[in-house]
Amino acid sequence: MIELPVIDGKQARKRTKPDWLRVKLPVGQSYANVRKIVDENKLHTICESGNCPNMGECWGAGTATFMILGNVCTRSCTFCAVATGRPPEYDTNEPKRVADAIKTMGVKHAVITSVNRDELKDRGAEIWYQTVVETKKASPETTIEILIPDVKAKWDALYRMIDGGQEVVSHNMETVESLYRRVRPQARYARSLEQIKLTKAYGQRTKSGIMLGLGETIDEVHKAMDDLVENGLDILTLGQYLQPTKMHIEVAEFIHPDQFEKYKEEGLKRGLKYVESGPLVRSSYHAERHVNVPI
Repeated sequence: MIELPVIDGKQARKRTKPDWLRVKLPVGQSYANVRKIVDENKLHTICESGNCPNMGECWGAGTATFMILGNVCTRSCTFCAVATGRPPEYDTNEPKRVADAIKTMGVKHAVITSVNRDELKDRGAEIWYQTVVETKKASPETTIEILIPDVKAKWDALYRMIDGGQEVVSHNMETVESLYRRVRPQARYARSLEQIKLTKAYGQRTKSGIMLGLGETIDEVHKAMDDLVENGLDILTLGQYLQPTKMHIEVAEFIHPDQFEKYKEEGLKRGLKYVESGPLVRSSYHAERHVNVPI
């Protein structure tokens, strides 16, 4: 008999994905075109590195979320499929390559994210700034969301990151406060809230995301919403956590779509301006809709 692993003193049970988590395989000419452009320009996308379940839908529509500053992260978050290690030197020509690819793809809304680069004095802020500037220069009509990492309270780096002229600045909380040590061991709940607060004070449209199904309670999700509203958040995305590999933290629960709808209603009641909530929602899902949220 095969023994199931013991986690936090409890024997884990193998969980089967429910029907509402089924997704279509990536197909179609638009998907093939996006992959060709990404490969030819030697670009990284969080769609691939993060094993996003919406890659087929988004790439099929001719859009993608670009990941700058390499594809090796200095953090070891237990939920993330991006490789952890010592990143190589970054490419100073990357901002131009990303801008050229976005122009070639003809996207109306681009999402740009990155790995954590804690070893860099400016956390990669200059590359962030130049990427947005170059993209706006090449595609003036393209709107941009930047999904930025935790700068570990290096606020001068934060201000440089968010000064390029994008329409949305996102920083994901990822989970509720009680699970931070387990899910984001090198991050701090209060510090991420402060980063959002300072971003809002800088005059930006703010956004964040939380994964559900990691063992959080409903009350903890509500408290996180209250904390985010108090610190100036405009837009919140809520989605189901899916374990990328056996080496990552296990799913504690598959949240029913009805509960996601209740969370959306609750978030709006508590003062959030826009809530994207559903099992397959990820931080860049329907991101083009978020640029119209009033600041």
